[in-house]
Amino acid sequence: MVVGRSRELDELFRPASVAVIGASNTPGKVGTSLFRNILQAGFRGVAYPVNPSWKSVSGVRCYPGVEDLPEAPDLGVVIVPAPAVPDVVDQLGKIGTRGLVIISAGFREVGGAGLALEQEVVRRAQRYSMSLVGPNCFGVLNTHPDVSLNATFSENLPSRGNIAFVSQSGALCAGILAYGVAERIGFSRFVSVGNRAGIDENDLLHSLGKDPATRVILLYVESLANGRKFLEAAREVTEQKPVLVIKSGRTAAGERAARSHTGSLAQSGRDQLYDALFEQSGVLRADTLGDLFRMAKIFASSLRLDGPRLAILTNSGGPGIVAADAAIRNGLELPAPSDSARAELALRLPKIAALSNPLDMTADVGADQYRETLRTLLANPEVDGALVIATPTGTMTGELVAQAILDAKRSSEKAIVACLFGLTDLSHEVEFLEGQGVPTFTFPEEAIQGLGSLARFHAWRTRPRTEYRTFPVEEAVVRQTLAESQSAGVTVLPEYAARSLLSAYGISFPKVVRVTRVDEAVRAADGIGYPVVLKVASPDISHKTDVGGVAVGIEDGEQLRGAWERMERSVKSAAPTARVEGFEVEAQIQGGKEVLVGVQRDPDFGPIVVFGMGGIYVEVLRDVTFRLAPVRPLSVQRMVESIKSFALLKGVRGEAPSDLDALEEAIERISQLATDLPQVVELDLNPLIVRPKGQGVVAVDARVVLAPSSK
Repeated sequence: MVVGRSRELDELFRPASVAVIGASNTPGKVGTSLFRNILQAGFRGVAYPVNPSWKSVSGVRCYPGVEDLPEAPDLGVVIVPAPAVPDVVDQLGKIGTRGLVIISAGFREVGGAGLALEQEVVRRAQRYSMSLVGPNCFGVLNTHPDVSLNATFSENLPSRGNIAFVSQSGALCAGILAYGVAERIGFSRFVSVGNRAGIDENDLLHSLGKDPATRVILLYVESLANGRKFLEAAREVTEQKPVLVIKSGRTAAGERAARSHTGSLAQSGRDQLYDALFEQSGVLRADTLGDLFRMAKIFASSLRLDGPRLAILTNSGGPGIVAADAAIRNGLELPAPSDSARAELALRLPKIAALSNPLDMTADVGADQYRETLRTLLANPEVDGALVIATPTGTMTGELVAQAILDAKRSSEKAIVACLFGLTDLSHEVEFLEGQGVPTFTFPEEAIQGLGSLARFHAWRTRPRTEYRTFPVEEAVVRQTLAESQSAGVTVLPEYAARSLLSAYGISFPKVVRVTRVDEAVRAADGIGYPVVLKVASPDISHKTDVGGVAVGIEDGEQLRGAWERMERSVKSAAPTARVEGFEVEAQIQGGKEVLVGVQRDPDFGPIVVFGMGGIYVEVLRDVTFRLAPVRPLSVQRMVESIKSFALLKGVRGEAPSDLDALEEAIERISQLATDLPQVVELDLNPLIVRPKGQGVVAVDARVVLAPSSK
């Protein structure tokens, strides 16, 4: 499919002519509503209805077939039964139409024959190099005055604005357009991608990122067509404008069996994976549709919040407290007024006013006090923006409050957001403020959420940039290890082979000796030095602790012999069919914190790096985070700092801080391995011991799973 190029998509959404195949006069028909919408929106081009059953549709001459049209339309909107769609695509392609919007349902979403029919539609569209939206979609909308195209079957036509909305759900679109009308939210473009047989969210991100009429991009997604392409597209777009997303399906529907901790975590933590993807690309995620549009309202206003420091001004204590709590939850800071500002405010406000942050002026103040107090707060260099909460009183009407806010706004370029409470209708005041660039919300926590997203976007835009680091690799060792496994038909590397592969990428391991008899084990331990660890060596045992295959803290030969005997019995009982190739005696690492670093190769996202606290409880605690490889140094640092247990790595109750520099480098090395070696489908370093600062990290257990050989 010829999609993804901004010029072609721009042509698709700016057609000079549109043909609606399946236009109708029958009330309740999609073809009736859609063609009428094209006319009522004031489409600047030529609209052709096509339907053999009608002489005219909505007063416009109707053509019996595509071949009867007087010209090739730039865009064909197809609303015919699914089995007839491929032939219509052929007909449009033959006369030179370049763009398709297929409204018709009955394709992939119904499975079986529907999927085959959709594939046939795609093949025919590709034959004529046609860009395709749908099938099974709600349509497209472009409110630019040079276009004025409403090729949807919505009964609500929103006003022109600077918000672009892309949705996978057609059913959701009608409600969103109705919501936009009710909340005075204007759209630049509106696209329902349906089954995404052609154009998907990645193509649209590129196009909308370059659209001067679009200031903020909203996405509703149920899945991503290609996670890695999304990362690349979104990272490019968010350098210029915000991308807000709501991703449905937050809970895992199930887990597939995986041979490593990492594989299990990546599958069950699918929603966390999306969080990581969005964070890596600068995309802001909303929890609900309401949150999505409240955030969009803030961004559409062109406000800037050059930091997280917020002043809250109110004439009522309760809403101020609610706002303060919400500010902390959303990562905002509430700096107190300076001593000089407090002295100035004390002269102007009632003695019972709370001169802190939130600043509660009390209900006795008037509009002049609102205006001057807000000016004083905005003049503070320690404040990046303000939330004004106002409950009109008998002497201070909503109109006076709104004017006072606007008067103060003229003295500062900092962000101002309002929240008006009242027993009377304040819609006029709200419309007045929003018309002057002050977003207004019903409740303070809604305003705070929007301001928090504004601050996060500023932090993303101004973040330090770091480049990927590449580390030297013993490539001969890597080739030999992979060749030997391929020759032997091995997919799960024996631990010694996994250590060899990882060591070639600079991962350190403790000294280890492999043995097959207990007396050899004692001699090996004497040479290594006690304490030691004893492990079973078997390619068939994924998690050694589950079968009693690990013994730690062995202090002498007698303990080693006892551990050997117990381990033989336990492994034989718990894994009777496992191939036991011997045992390994390993130096025990003293001190440090156990973490997990792993890789999971996902069919949609490619290689994923996993990090979290390790050990035997990793799948119980699930204190992990994800990033798509390769990972930049700054992203690795944030990855490490994001887990709940990060305080343990920093050092608590007098403990020495862990060697975070060495840990972050190890994660980067694993990221490089994941990028270099597509054969590696799963990898576990668990645990990786992070020693005190300056002492590095050591991997004490490694598991590597390879893709089956194609030979």
